[in-house]
Amino acid sequence: MRVVIAPDKFKGSLSAPDVARHLETGLHAAACDGGQISNLEVLTIPVADGGEGTLDAAVGSGFARRSAVVSGPTGQRLRAEFAVRGREAVIEMAAASGLAVLPCGAGGTGKGGSGGQPDSASAKGATSLGTGELIRAALDAGCRQIILGVGGSANTDGGAGVLQGLGARLLDADGCELPPGGAALARLAWIDFAGFDSRLDEARFVLASDVDNPLLGPVGAAAVFGPQKGATPADVDALDAALTHFVDVLAAEIGPRALRAAEAPGAGAAGGVGYAAIAVLAATRRPGIDVVLEFTGLSDRLAGADLVITGEGSLDEQSLLGKTPMGVARAAARAGVPVVAVCGRTTLTPQQQKDSGFRQVYPLTSLEAKVEICMAEAGPLLEQLGKHIGAELPGLVPANTAPANSARTKEPLNV
Repeated sequence: MRVVIAPDKFKGSLSAPDVARHLETGLHAAACDGGQISNLEVLTIPVADGGEGTLDAAVGSGFARRSAVVSGPTGQRLRAEFAVRGREAVIEMAAASGLAVLPCGAGGTGKGGSGGQPDSASAKGATSLGTGELIRAALDAGCRQIILGVGGSANTDGGAGVLQGLGARLLDADGCELPPGGAALARLAWIDFAGFDSRLDEARFVLASDVDNPLLGPVGAAAVFGPQKGATPADVDALDAALTHFVDVLAAEIGPRALRAAEAPGAGAAGGVGYAAIAVLAATRRPGIDVVLEFTGLSDRLAGADLVITGEGSLDEQSLLGKTPMGVARAAARAGVPVVAVCGRTTLTPQQQKDSGFRQVYPLTSLEAKVEICMAEAGPLLEQLGKHIGAELPGLVPANTAPANSARTKEPLNV
């Protein structure tokens, strides 16, 4: 019996590799308890949708971890990781420029833990500089194919910081360099690309993002995502105006493609880093889950599998819009392999679960009703679910004859 475990992280609880490890422990426990599983083989393939967790997925697929000391979102120095395999690199923007690495006291209200609390000051001043420095570190490592996974960013600077990290200088009317952050772009007079890293001419970029927002306007980077980063309504207006000015100045430097890129789907991703990537780095935007499944080689690694287990922390209506479980379910369906999902909780109806291709959905809340306990005890609870799935394996894979999306979805566990 061959089982492939391909989950995303359980946000706030466990990384994708940890989720896979606990499920594997439970499966093996079921086999050791004298169940009907024979010759159990488990293959773990942590996956992600292009945001946080993308680096773990890359390392789980054979990339090597590297690190570099870069500028954090408010200028503090920090060590951030990226991943390398041959001439290919995977960069998770959140590692250098994310909300999770805001320092305690960022903007004056930091609470510690997994990062400072964003507020108006950090919303206006946070920079993507460290992401540009990570790209340069990848170039130093010999990489020329670079996947930029965006999500969880703290900045709304249009990717200006990325350009600075790669050697561009953003100058005001007096020839002085601008301070970091999106708000300062209102004073931008010109951009000096003389020191821009020449190795970028040989590099090819993929922007791994599910965000299709443009850079500017009512559905742009500042309006939609700024409030999540601490921006007040007045900040949103100021940031959108500053980004509009940034586009005009960049267009004066590189031509009309800067104007076209502002309207491109995905330009508003990661506080506008998508814009700089498309306009200056000629990045190709692709759905994050497609990019991750490609570099993990999931489709090829499903050969001979009897069951696929995927999942994420909350399996809900947002999951149906291209999140990790749906991408894995589609790959499993193409391979003719049944698929089940594990999650912390689910709001999907049995019909939605069935239509999504899942033979069964196993939420932690079927074992423990309190969500806060599920989050705190996710590891042991996942081991219980893994053991339960192991006990049900013979029924989940009846000779692999029925397609995954045709089976009746069971009611939640009552164990």
